[in-house]
Amino acid sequence: MSVAQRNRVNVVGDGPATLVFSHGFGCDQNMWRFLAPKYGERFRCVTLDLVGSGASDLAAYDWKKYDSLHGYAADLLEIVDEFATGPVIHVGHSVSAMIGTLAGIRAPDMFAGHIMVGPSPCYINDGDYIGGFTREDIDSLLDTLESNYLGWASSMAPAIMGAPSQPELAAELTSTFCRTDPDIAKHFARVTFLSDNRADLPAMHAPALIVQSSDDLIAPRTVGEYLHRTWPSSMLRVVENVGHCPHLSAPSASADAMDEFLRSIGH
Repeated sequence: MSVAQRNRVNVVGDGPATLVFSHGFGCDQNMWRFLAPKYGERFRCVTLDLVGSGASDLAAYDWKKYDSLHGYAADLLEIVDEFATGPVIHVGHSVSAMIGTLAGIRAPDMFAGHIMVGPSPCYINDGDYIGGFTREDIDSLLDTLESNYLGWASSMAPAIMGAPSQPELAAELTSTFCRTDPDIAKHFARVTFLSDNRADLPAMHAPALIVQSSDDLIAPRTVGEYLHRTWPSSMLRVVENVGHCPHLSAPSASADAMDEFLRSIGH
């Protein structure tokens, strides 16, 4: 099986550097439609579906491999190796921001920078760290997802998307959630929401942009501020937006932050 088939890789544009766009839990590469074509005018842009999501090859879903984010990071490195040219900037939404982080630690020479949209290294509160959820919150979320995935998706997707003035986006995210294989979604949710990558952050030296929504149920501002303090060479930009998907609900503001970051690293 080819990497292109496994992850439904698409490439648009050409340029001296490559942007690799990777989506969050329950999403697919279509979530980048307001940004990837725009950057395809200046860069080589690679979009993909994480295995188990979108139009990826479900036959490639290895339950053991994807029992941690490291399995997805290994896939990302293969995609970068095969499809990228020149310096690579990884653009990761939500959990994919941490997948990009793990890939960057394994192969630092492959990445010139990281753009992280709504990232979270840990969703669970721990002492002074405020991730936004208690362990009981996460256990309840996972239990509900396990017992009634479609019901969970229908109720949670609008809350995750936010964007109250753009209800069509909530409907789109609900549809995307509901198209995901329920068993795979349950597994990926457990891996995502129980992950803790805080100890990995000091190993990252590549420059990073943290795009933080001003009001985000999944990744509150405390998380963005923590990442900014912990990542040695990061830039934090807060986008006025309600919801976890500013690349969809506030694409212009997200692009402004990205452009500033790209200029700062010479692109």
